[in-house]
Amino acid sequence: MKRKLTWDGAVFSTIGYAVIVIIALLCLLPFIMILSGSFTAESKIVSSGFTLIPQQISLDAYKLVFQNPTQIANGYLVTVFVTAAGTVCALFLTAMTGYVLTKKELKTRNILSFFFYFTTLFSGGLVPWYLLIIKYLGWKNSFLALIVPYLFNVFYIIVMRSFMKSVPDALFESAKIDGAGEFKIFCRIALPLSTPALATIGLFIALGYWNDWYLAMLYISKQDMYPLQYLLYKMINEAQFLQNFANRVGNAASVSMPTNSLKLAMTVVATGPIVILYPFLQRFFVKGLTIGAVKG
Repeated sequence: MKRKLTWDGAVFSTIGYAVIVIIALLCLLPFIMILSGSFTAESKIVSSGFTLIPQQISLDAYKLVFQNPTQIANGYLVTVFVTAAGTVCALFLTAMTGYVLTKKELKTRNILSFFFYFTTLFSGGLVPWYLLIIKYLGWKNSFLALIVPYLFNVFYIIVMRSFMKSVPDALFESAKIDGAGEFKIFCRIALPLSTPALATIGLFIALGYWNDWYLAMLYISKQDMYPLQYLLYKMINEAQFLQNFANRVGNAASVSMPTNSLKLAMTVVATGPIVILYPFLQRFFVKGLTIGAVKG
């Protein structure tokens, strides 16, 4: 039986939907500005600033980005591989660690939890880290240098442990009675029941791998191994250098680089796949954010 909507309820719903629509439009505004600016001529950006609608449409920025399409495609392949491999491995290790830390029979779980937490407060610094990767592990120009450093995140482990604590112990005990081992219980029961948490954490991990350029700057010198973000970072620096050099020698007219629109075009190229992927994970993302919000 449907409840009759009162006048107060109708007003509240109308105001609520209006506020949500306004907030949604405000969230879309930066994306529209970026997309519009990437198609705007550099001269118009310099003279009039950024606008919602391009005053003078120009494809110079995209022509500069894709002047070497093979290089961009290779950067995409490297980034997709690193993101996919890193996300899968990081999710598996994070889930396994969170599962182990929920086991009451593990006497050292508090010590292990302190060890993980301690690493968030203190670190060895960049120099020991660099020496470990380059000198002792020999991962110079290796995809392992782009994947392994981000495999563990203490915050994600804590979130996963909190989520797995909400799974009834009776499920695990019944599986043990049926003869299942810990690894089988983890793969067949814990992981399927943790889909919302895995999707939420996986999205953040994937974003971290996708947007990373710092590790490539430290450990990668082969151009065919550059991930997309580092490749775009180098292109921006080179374009900015050429423009500054032309300005210093007083020959700015001969070298007109679309530096501002180039940054926006690269933003569109780099964030497009993630923006497209997000709607498919949204329902898991929203559910995963409520982990621990209600005490059951």
